Amino acid sequence: MSRYLAAENLSMFGTDPWWMVVVKAVFCFAFLMVTVLFSIVWERKVVAWMQLRIGPNRHGPWGMLQSLADGVKLMLKEDVVVKRADKVVYVLAPIVAAIPAFMAIAVIPFGPADNEVSIFGHRTAMQLTDLPIAMLYILAVASVGIYGIVLAGWSSGSTYPLLGGLRSCAQMISYEIAMGAAFASVFLYSGSMSTSTIVEQQHDRWYILLLPVSFILYIVTMVGETNRAPFDMPESEGDLVGGFNTEYSSIKFAMFMLAEYVNMVTVSAVSTTLFLGGWRAPWPISTFWAGANHGWWPMLWFVIKVQLLLFFFIWLRGTLPRVRYDQLMKLGWKVLIPVSVTWLMLVAAVRTLRNQHYDFTDIALYVGGAVLALLVLSFVADLFREKAKEAEQPADRPAAFDAMAGGFPVPPLPGQELPPVPRRRPRRERELIVSGGSDTVSDGSLDGKEASDG
Repeated sequence: MSRYLAAENLSMFGTDPWWMVVVKAVFCFAFLMVTVLFSIVWERKVVAWMQLRIGPNRHGPWGMLQSLADGVKLMLKEDVVVKRADKVVYVLAPIVAAIPAFMAIAVIPFGPADNEVSIFGHRTAMQLTDLPIAMLYILAVASVGIYGIVLAGWSSGSTYPLLGGLRSCAQMISYEIAMGAAFASVFLYSGSMSTSTIVEQQHDRWYILLLPVSFILYIVTMVGETNRAPFDMPESEGDLVGGFNTEYSSIKFAMFMLAEYVNMVTVSAVSTTLFLGGWRAPWPISTFWAGANHGWWPMLWFVIKVQLLLFFFIWLRGTLPRVRYDQLMKLGWKVLIPVSVTWLMLVAAVRTLRNQHYDFTDIALYVGGAVLALLVLSFVADLFREKAKEAEQPADRPAAFDAMAGGFPVPPLPGQELPPVPRRRPRRERELIVSGGSDTVSDGSLDGKEASDG
């Protein structure tokens, strides 16, 4: 890998005049803001279409200015500060959550890095900057943003926001490991952590074809990292009222919402850069049009890919229900992390064999044999585990489970079973139940008296 890192050419970055840097920074900010405004309307429209509703249709043509109207409304709402809150942290938390969301876009390439475009007569690369460790920069910035959510839940001085902040912290830790392993597979194949170099290495084949498991792992982890449905545990209204942002209003609440959607755009741009060829044109177009990857056209392909991934976010929200928190943790620790680490070892083994000039068929045989051996070992281990469970004699059976212990419903503990649910008897087998007992003589006398009075 060191050979490839030494061959990186990042000399075109860092040479722009100050005004060009300002223009690029303003463009990156405007790109995120416009994409967020469009994504909010698009999400409401698509979910309404999935649920056979109309969706926003009042503000602007086809309701396209609905998100802008929502932003103005939030700015004009009363800004409430909770009395029990830690004032300084309470105010700074939305800023801490929003600012890192904008920073990651600085190293995302919108086009080739060979000064193909001209802005005000100055030739420049279609990227604000690049670093030899650009992907580590993105991971670091994304990890800082979580502090805003955790501090918002803690500083509110309320129980439900605190639980939402703790959930978000645990969720970030659980899914960041698998995300890092998915990144590492791309680093092994590209030989670089520079975003522009990673896109250049996909000139003949995108990494979604070479590393499909890494792509699936990153897609799952990016949904978990952005706290989106079905992994929106930190703000689940069913049990946390509104989560970490319950005690926020006005512009501070708008900044949390903005940070969520900006993070969606950022992770979609990272996924496009790492696995979907970045700014490169799709396969049918790139075969017959030589200019598809030159000039301003690469920005179009990049935006289309990002919008398709944003549609994937919306599709998930309109399709899947929210998972339980234990299912979320089990998926992160027991599925994603073992799969990502195992896949990373396989990718490293394949790259090592390729570097030693082994034939591809030999590599496939070695990898297939290793996977088969792991499956056989796991099958044998499961057999012994089942036999051990059957040989065990339960020392004492757990006590009968009382679902209403303490006067309120409680879930069963490990080893306890819920009592059978009573079934309603058929209508013809039911008996007339009268308040006050089973004596119906009084009822008959009452009926007779009512009849005589009538």
